[in-house]
Amino acid sequence: MKNIYAVLKRPLITEKSTQLKEDFRTVAFQVDRAANKNEIKRAVEALFKVKVESVRTAVFHGKKKRMGRYEGHRPDWKKAYVTLKEGEKMIEVFEGV
Repeated sequence: MKNIYAVLKRPLITEKSTQLKEDFRTVAFQVDRAANKNEIKRAVEALFKVKVESVRTAVFHGKKKRMGRYEGHRPDWKKAYVTLKEGEKMIEVFEGV
């Protein structure tokens, strides 16, 4: 198994992810592009001590960006939606703040 901190890069805090968290017990993370659903599930269960019901993933392709005559490319990245089982406590990202 990969290092759990290498699999989960950061939580995604957006309006959509906050709504999913409140309504459907689903949390969004930016994850490593090479990580599969089983690795993501094991990493979330080990790090937050919760049971995961399902994992959905989506790959986003980086956009081309220009600054004058110079052209660059944003990196590709992967998002994971993790749904927790009923009865599990919700993951609070900013608990200690």
